[in-house]
Amino acid sequence: MRILYQIPSLETIYAAKFIYLGYKSAFEEDGHAFRPLTANDDLRHTLESFEPDIFITSLNEYNLKFLDLSLLKKFRENGMRMFTQIRPWKTQTTQYGAVGLSECPSLIKLIKENLAGDVFFHWLEQDDPFMDGFEKETGYPFHTILLAADKCRFFYEYDKNFACDISFVGNYLPRKKAFIDKHLTPLKKQYSVNIYGNDWTFFNRILGFVQKGGQYLNIPYLKQLRTITLPLEDEHKVFSSSLISLNIHEEHQRKYGSDFNERTFKIIASGGFEICDHVKGLRKYFSEEELVIAENTEEWYDKISFFIQNPEKRKPFIEKGMCKVMSEHTYHNRIQDFFYIYHNL
Repeated sequence: MRILYQIPSLETIYAAKFIYLGYKSAFEEDGHAFRPLTANDDLRHTLESFEPDIFITSLNEYNLKFLDLSLLKKFRENGMRMFTQIRPWKTQTTQYGAVGLSECPSLIKLIKENLAGDVFFHWLEQDDPFMDGFEKETGYPFHTILLAADKCRFFYEYDKNFACDISFVGNYLPRKKAFIDKHLTPLKKQYSVNIYGNDWTFFNRILGFVQKGGQYLNIPYLKQLRTITLPLEDEHKVFSSSLISLNIHEEHQRKYGSDFNERTFKIIASGGFEICDHVKGLRKYFSEEELVIAENTEEWYDKISFFIQNPEKRKPFIEKGMCKVMSEHTYHNRIQDFFYIYHNL
């Protein structure tokens, strides 16, 4: 099959890039034709020359800026199927403008007018209260397609250059700041801690603001102001070589327990030992023998201390967790979700 995946800026350093790369690896390794649709591409020419069977996009102002929905509808009428990722129906947080889809009448209008897609998906669960109302209001079902690990990129490889007691790979996002300040920063006084990511300094955050503007306006120089600080070929080595790899979610994820990040899977797929903050929904997918979760601050520090003092106790978690992820939670698994939905439309 032929898969067209919209990612307006391949220069982004945030989650969208890693999710794109995960799908790219899975589709291509399974023998499918796959290409990105970026802000630099002519939509009509790409559709006519590539002739995609599936077009994957997201329903937001940034992606829509580079799309002609009427043109896409003509291709949909000729057999192409448009899979559209949506935001939660209800607002999870009013901070940073993260309002729910129910508060975006212009986007709802596009869905009702059959312009926004054929299939709508998110990594939230079917019974999640934050999705309650989507189907009734729009008339479309909603599908759950979780994030995952890229088994072509994440695998065990120890490298002494990345060895440490504790590692954290992630950007310093506003919705993680309070947790990081209380649960990550103090660890540096007692253990060897390696932190990788962007936005950890004021200057870098300013560059990031300018870069995002350049990406939105598609200005070549500005949209590539920053790059990923940890090379992609080294990320799995960090997880493989750390005694503990910490996973920290955004505030609303801990508060509501509805969804969890891609890093949950990546650490485990790399043969890393993960200690994760408390996101309730994780226990649906990982048992207490597969993933260590700290439910509060006291548990966070106690479990870190215990496993650093008893590193041999990590092995059963690593083995069982890796078996679970590699069998059920790779992007190769997720593309089968796409194909199942595609063939049952």
